[in-house]
Amino acid sequence: MSKSQSNQIRNLTLAAMLIALGVVLPTLVGPPVASRFLLMHIPALLAGFVIGPKYGLVVGFVTPFLRSVTIGQGMPPLMPTATAMAFELATYGFVAGLIYSKVKQSIVNVYTALISAMIVGRIVYGVAMFILLVGLSLVDGRTYSFAAWWSGVVATSIPGIILQLVLIPLVVVALEKAGFMRKR
Repeated sequence: MSKSQSNQIRNLTLAAMLIALGVVLPTLVGPPVASRFLLMHIPALLAGFVIGPKYGLVVGFVTPFLRSVTIGQGMPPLMPTATAMAFELATYGFVAGLIYSKVKQSIVNVYTALISAMIVGRIVYGVAMFILLVGLSLVDGRTYSFAAWWSGVVATSIPGIILQLVLIPLVVVALEKAGFMRKR
Protein backbone atom coordinates (compact mmCIF):
# COMPACT_ATOMS: atom_id res chain seq x y z
CA MET A 1 0.00 0.00 0.00
CA SER A 2 1.36 3.42 -0.94
CA LYS A 3 1.80 6.25 1.55
CA SER A 4 -1.00 8.26 -0.09
CA GLN A 5 -3.39 5.29 0.15
CA SER A 6 -2.42 4.84 3.78
CA ASN A 7 -3.07 8.55 4.48
CA GLN A 8 -6.41 8.36 2.66
CA ILE A 9 -7.50 5.40 4.80
CA ARG A 10 -6.30 7.17 7.95
CA ASN A 11 -8.19 10.34 7.07
CA LEU A 12 -11.40 8.50 6.15
CA THR A 13 -11.22 6.51 9.39
CA LEU A 14 -10.70 9.66 11.45
CA ALA A 15 -13.55 11.40 9.63
CA ALA A 16 -15.87 8.46 10.35
CA MET A 17 -14.82 8.42 14.01
CA LEU A 18 -15.41 12.17 14.35
CA ILE A 19 -18.83 11.90 12.71
CA ALA A 20 -19.71 9.09 15.12
CA LEU A 21 -18.48 11.21 18.04
CA GLY A 22 -20.61 14.13 16.85
CA VAL A 23 -23.68 11.88 16.67
CA VAL A 24 -23.14 10.15 20.03
CA LEU A 25 -21.64 12.88 22.24
CA PRO A 26 -24.85 14.94 22.62
CA THR A 27 -26.70 11.77 23.60
CA LEU A 28 -24.47 11.30 26.64
CA VAL A 29 -25.75 14.48 28.29
CA GLY A 30 -29.20 15.02 26.77
CA PRO A 31 -30.61 17.76 24.52
CA PRO A 32 -30.72 20.76 26.91
CA VAL A 33 -27.11 20.37 28.03
CA ALA A 34 -25.83 19.30 24.60
CA SER A 35 -27.32 22.36 22.91
CA ARG A 36 -25.84 24.74 25.51
CA PHE A 37 -22.39 23.15 25.29
CA LEU A 38 -22.45 22.77 21.49
CA LEU A 39 -21.17 19.21 21.67
CA MET A 40 -21.80 18.46 17.99
CA HIS A 41 -19.52 21.37 17.04
CA ILE A 42 -16.40 19.94 18.67
CA PRO A 43 -15.82 17.02 16.23
CA ALA A 44 -16.33 19.28 13.20
CA LEU A 45 -13.75 21.75 14.48
CA LEU A 46 -11.32 18.96 15.37
CA ALA A 47 -11.74 17.44 11.90
CA GLY A 48 -10.62 20.70 10.31
CA PHE A 49 -7.55 20.93 12.51
CA VAL A 50 -6.59 17.26 12.45
CA ILE A 51 -7.41 16.07 8.92
CA GLY A 52 -7.85 19.29 7.00
CA PRO A 53 -10.45 21.59 5.49
CA LYS A 54 -12.06 19.14 3.04
CA TYR A 55 -12.65 16.51 5.69
CA GLY A 56 -13.70 19.16 8.20
CA LEU A 57 -16.33 20.35 5.73
CA VAL A 58 -17.67 16.81 5.19
CA VAL A 59 -17.67 15.89 8.90
CA GLY A 60 -19.44 19.14 9.76
CA PHE A 61 -22.03 18.80 7.01
CA VAL A 62 -22.93 15.15 7.59
CA THR A 63 -23.06 15.08 11.40
CA PRO A 64 -26.25 17.13 12.08
CA PHE A 65 -28.23 15.24 9.43
CA LEU A 66 -27.05 11.86 10.68
CA ARG A 67 -27.79 12.79 14.29
CA SER A 68 -31.26 14.06 13.42
CA VAL A 69 -32.32 10.92 11.55
CA THR A 70 -30.66 8.30 13.78
CA ILE A 71 -30.19 8.27 17.54
CA GLY A 72 -31.02 11.95 17.88
CA GLN A 73 -34.69 11.04 17.43
CA GLY A 74 -35.34 14.27 15.59
CA MET A 75 -32.92 16.35 17.68
CA PRO A 76 -31.96 18.62 16.15
CA PRO A 77 -35.11 18.87 14.03
CA LEU A 78 -34.20 18.18 10.41
CA MET A 79 -35.86 21.40 9.22
CA PRO A 80 -34.68 24.04 9.77
CA THR A 81 -32.20 23.42 12.60
CA ALA A 82 -30.17 20.40 11.42
CA THR A 83 -30.05 21.82 7.90
CA ALA A 84 -28.73 25.20 9.10
CA MET A 85 -26.34 23.45 11.48
CA ALA A 86 -24.98 21.37 8.60
CA PHE A 87 -23.87 24.57 6.87
CA GLU A 88 -22.57 26.04 10.15
CA LEU A 89 -20.54 22.97 11.14
CA ALA A 90 -19.25 22.48 7.59
CA THR A 91 -18.02 26.07 7.74
CA TYR A 92 -16.36 25.43 11.13
CA GLY A 93 -14.43 22.44 9.84
CA PHE A 94 -13.50 24.06 6.55
CA VAL A 95 -12.42 27.46 7.91
CA ALA A 96 -10.50 26.03 10.89
CA GLY A 97 -8.71 23.55 8.64
CA LEU A 98 -8.00 26.05 5.87
CA ILE A 99 -6.57 28.73 8.12
CA TYR A 100 -4.58 26.29 10.23
CA SER A 101 -3.12 24.56 7.18
CA LYS A 102 -1.76 27.88 5.92
CA VAL A 103 -0.01 29.06 9.09
CA LYS A 104 2.81 27.88 11.32
CA GLN A 105 1.57 25.54 14.02
CA SER A 106 1.37 27.47 17.29
CA ILE A 107 -1.13 28.07 20.05
CA VAL A 108 -1.78 31.61 18.79
CA ASN A 109 -2.62 30.24 15.34
CA VAL A 110 -4.88 27.57 16.85
CA TYR A 111 -6.88 30.37 18.44
CA THR A 112 -6.79 32.45 15.25
CA ALA A 113 -8.20 29.56 13.20
CA LEU A 114 -10.68 28.55 15.92
CA ILE A 115 -12.12 32.01 16.56
CA SER A 116 -12.30 32.76 12.84
CA ALA A 117 -14.16 29.50 12.22
CA MET A 118 -16.54 30.16 15.12
CA ILE A 119 -17.41 33.65 13.88
CA VAL A 120 -17.83 32.72 10.21
CA GLY A 121 -19.77 29.56 11.11
CA ARG A 122 -22.23 31.45 13.28
CA ILE A 123 -22.80 33.99 10.52
CA VAL A 124 -23.40 31.16 8.04
CA TYR A 125 -25.88 29.59 10.48
CA GLY A 126 -27.78 32.87 10.72
CA VAL A 127 -27.92 33.27 6.95
CA ALA A 128 -28.98 29.63 6.46
CA MET A 129 -31.72 29.91 9.12
CA PHE A 130 -32.96 33.13 7.57
CA ILE A 131 -33.15 31.57 4.10
CA LEU A 132 -34.78 28.38 5.39
CA LEU A 133 -37.29 30.25 7.52
CA VAL A 134 -38.21 32.63 4.72
CA GLY A 135 -39.18 29.52 2.76
CA LEU A 136 -40.99 28.02 5.75
CA SER A 137 -42.76 31.31 6.46
CA LEU A 138 -44.67 30.84 3.25
CA VAL A 139 -45.97 27.57 4.71
CA ASP A 140 -46.46 28.28 8.41
CA GLY A 141 -45.64 31.94 9.09
CA ARG A 142 -42.32 31.45 10.94
CA THR A 143 -39.96 34.40 11.17
CA TYR A 144 -36.30 34.86 12.06
CA SER A 145 -34.80 38.06 13.39
CA PHE A 146 -31.41 39.33 14.47
CA ALA A 147 -32.57 38.97 18.09
CA ALA A 148 -33.47 35.31 17.48
CA TRP A 149 -30.05 34.72 15.89
CA TRP A 150 -28.23 36.46 18.74
CA SER A 151 -30.13 34.52 21.35
CA GLY A 152 -29.74 31.18 19.60
CA VAL A 153 -26.11 31.27 18.53
CA VAL A 154 -24.47 33.66 20.94
CA ALA A 155 -26.29 34.37 24.21
CA THR A 156 -27.47 30.84 25.05
CA SER A 157 -24.28 29.29 23.63
CA ILE A 158 -21.77 30.98 25.92
CA PRO A 159 -20.98 27.77 27.87
CA GLY A 160 -20.26 25.99 24.57
CA ILE A 161 -18.17 28.86 23.25
CA ILE A 162 -16.07 28.78 26.43
CA LEU A 163 -15.76 24.97 26.20
CA GLN A 164 -14.57 25.24 22.58
CA LEU A 165 -12.04 27.96 23.44
CA VAL A 166 -10.60 25.81 26.23
CA LEU A 167 -10.91 22.26 24.88
CA ILE A 168 -10.05 22.57 21.16
CA PRO A 169 -6.62 24.24 21.65
CA LEU A 170 -5.72 21.71 24.37
CA VAL A 171 -6.60 18.78 22.12
CA VAL A 172 -4.88 20.24 19.05
CA VAL A 173 -1.67 21.02 20.94
CA ALA A 174 -1.67 17.55 22.55
CA LEU A 175 -2.17 15.91 19.14
CA GLU A 176 0.64 18.05 17.66
CA LYS A 177 3.00 17.01 20.46
CA ALA A 178 2.05 13.37 19.91
CA GLY A 179 2.86 13.73 16.19
CA PHE A 180 -0.72 12.88 15.25
CA MET A 181 -1.58 15.95 13.20
CA ARG A 182 -2.06 15.79 9.44
CA LYS A 183 1.13 16.37 7.51
CA ARG A 184 1.05 19.41 5.24
